Amino acid sequence: MAQEIERKFLVKNNDFKKESYSNSKIVQGFLSTVPERTVRIRIKDNNGFITVKGVTNNSGTSRFEWEKEISVEEATDLLKISEPGIIDKTRFNVKFGKHTFEVDEFYGENKGLIVAEVELNSEDEYFIKPAWLGEEVTGQLKYYNSVLMKNPYKNWM
Repeated sequence: MAQEIERKFLVKNNDFKKESYSNSKIVQGFLSTVPERTVRIRIKDNNGFITVKGVTNNSGTSRFEWEKEISVEEATDLLKISEPGIIDKTRFNVKFGKHTFEVDEFYGENKGLIVAEVELNSEDEYFIKPAWLGEEVTGQLKYYNSVLMKNPYKNWM
């Protein structure tokens, strides 16, 4: 069990791709998206995961997170019984200063959306912002993957 502290931002352009040291293909769905907990099933490259996340605190930066690796076969089976809507994205890892930014480029119904997250040790931890980092959207529910599957980016226009 761990407490996850992160801040989320929109991304202005594709410059992050030149700075990325790795990327992974991710397909995910949700077994539960109730406000008290989300249960996510994810296939990342050739690995499966089940993740449980708790309620986000008032600032939107911190919440309980538990994750366990499962087989790709188990993840594939669980995706079949997930709530409607699948998230399809590539995650780029970018080291900038002392932090690593995870930048998600979405496809399918969320094509055109690019969001970056940085994990922190405390809510007020200082970090250097890359030039490609845009508006902060920490705590804005519409940018949560569990909401994007229900109300995809293409519907916002």
